[in-house]
Amino acid sequence: MAQPNRRQQVQPLVTARVLRRVAKAMLPFYRKIAGNHSFAGQWSAAVVKADLSLMGRLLSCIPTLAGVKNYGTNGIGFFISFPFPLPVAFYTNGTTIPPGSVQFTFSTTVHRAVARAVLPFYKKLAVSLSYAEDLAAAINRNHSKTVNTMVRRFIKAQTLKSVTIEEHGLALLFKTRFSKYPYRNLLFQENM
Repeated sequence: MAQPNRRQQVQPLVTARVLRRVAKAMLPFYRKIAGNHSFAGQWSAAVVKADLSLMGRLLSCIPTLAGVKNYGTNGIGFFISFPFPLPVAFYTNGTTIPPGSVQFTFSTTVHRAVARAVLPFYKKLAVSLSYAEDLAAAINRNHSKTVNTMVRRFIKAQTLKSVTIEEHGLALLFKTRFSKYPYRNLLFQENM
């Protein structure tokens, strides 16, 4: 029986550096969404209409995201990707309604609530190397209970329904009274 190639078995793992870089870049965006209704409304409209030009103009208002080139929408959410050296390639952050639930819907009110909820988590991730190292280690070891505890230490919102490890990252599921659809805030490695 042939032995599988060892290189094919090794999966790229998330690192504290990757998590911190993404959190540092996204933190001002979430602050702007949470604090500025007009900006958040324009962002939601761009997401629903798949208006990449408007998304680009809005991102250019955020100094940490002004030069980002890898962003997109599926009409029910958005994704912003950050390039890294291989084996990572791209690590992505975004907020979306689970696919298959609805089309061309993205609530400004829910997005602002999610942004307010995740701000303390992204802030801690951005400023604390030890926290980022511990979180990356827990993700890499698939320690769901540890990851859940670490995330909930900073996301206190009752609307956070689950924290799961997915694609060398996190999926945070929120359910608010403002929408019948859940929203997922995601940090994940894109498979190339």
